[in-house]
Amino acid sequence: MWLPAAIVMVVCMLACIARIFIGPGAPTRLAAFDTTNTLVVALMVVLAIMFEQVIFVDVAIVYALLSFIMTLYVARFIEGKKF
Repeated sequence: MWLPAAIVMVVCMLACIARIFIGPGAPTRLAAFDTTNTLVVALMVVLAIMFEQVIFVDVAIVYALLSFIMTLYVARFIEGKKF
C-alpha cells in the first residue's frame, strides 16, 4: 500500500536532482536541493510506516534539522555575507 507513494517520491527526487545539475543559477539549485532533502525526509517517514520501525522517524527528524541548517548556511554564502 505504501510502495506506490515511495516510488512517486523517488521519481520526484530524480526530477529535483536533475534540476540541481541543470539549474540556471545557484538559488534555483539550492531550492532543488532543499526540496530533495524534504522528499528524503518524507520517504524516511513512509519507510518507517512500511517497515514499522520508529527509528526511521528519529533519523528523519535529525536529517531534517541538519538539512535546514545547511540550507541556511548555503543561502547566506550565496547572498555574500560572512558566517
